[in-house]
Amino acid sequence: KERAIYGIYYSYPFIPQVTQKITMDKGNYTIVTEFFLVGLSHYPGLQICLYVLCLLMYLVILLGNSILIIISIMDPHLHTPMYFFLGNLSFLDICYTSSFIPKILINFTSQRKSISFIGCTLQMVISLGLGCTECILLAVMAYDRYVAICNPLRYTIIMNKGLCAQMAAWTWIAGFLISLVQTVLAMIKPFCGNIIDHITCEILALLKLICVDISLNVFIMTIASIVILISPLLLIFISYVFILVTILRINSREGRKKAFSTCSAHLTVVILFYGSALFMYMKPKSKDTKTSDEIIVLSYGVVTPMLNPIIYSLRNKEVKGAVKKVLFRNLFLQNI
Repeated sequence: KERAIYGIYYSYPFIPQVTQKITMDKGNYTIVTEFFLVGLSHYPGLQICLYVLCLLMYLVILLGNSILIIISIMDPHLHTPMYFFLGNLSFLDICYTSSFIPKILINFTSQRKSISFIGCTLQMVISLGLGCTECILLAVMAYDRYVAICNPLRYTIIMNKGLCAQMAAWTWIAGFLISLVQTVLAMIKPFCGNIIDHITCEILALLKLICVDISLNVFIMTIASIVILISPLLLIFISYVFILVTILRINSREGRKKAFSTCSAHLTVVILFYGSALFMYMKPKSKDTKTSDEIIVLSYGVVTPMLNPIIYSLRNKEVKGAVKKVLFRNLFLQNI
């Protein structure tokens, strides 16, 4: 059946008539009971490739991040602020990818690419909330590296367990509060259709279906982008300026190399995550959702969580030693 979005007609034979039109003072609105995620529907061959790729990457995400969490809990030598925040990041990445990848995989192999109104709302709250949380968490981790390198003698005093727990808690709270506000403001608006030209319930794609003025939504999103993207990125930049100055003052070449290696991993993920996120949410808006936007979503939504345990910890000697120790302990206990 055909649906019109901004004067452009799309034909999707798998979409039945599931909405009811009602007439209001300002025009025709739609009582939406479910949405149809039609992103990449015009590229069936690409969907098959992305299905296999996303499935493999999702399994790697679950395995790699789960190992990191288990190791950081079981090995007392990893009970440090750095690995505490890495554990938070690994748990966040598992939850974040689990909020939308299973549904993407189902839709890639299904003729009826639908999601309920409540399901779409929950997906948006969880994925957007975890995305906001990760932005803040990366800034917190940059501060942790700043204290470790610039104030090594006071590191354990400043980054005590109480402060680390409070920073982690407020990071999660702030991320989900911002997500909840944006999601509620979007979902209470009347919709003119139920076709989302995206692979997930992404807020920018959903706003295009709203019939009434969305100036408030755009204003809140702009403020949130500044708070969640620009401010943490500025804090990360300032932290690394001080870190770089401190590293250059280290006389030992080995010391400079070790300090830089611990920061380079974090900096790599920051560039990958923030680069794609800034391009996605801060670029000029267009009426049509581009295919490139959906690939970018998969980039910072799937590739980054997959690489996190590798570039953060699996190349770290401490983590490698902890993995060997845990495996040896388990094998020894089994032999007994």
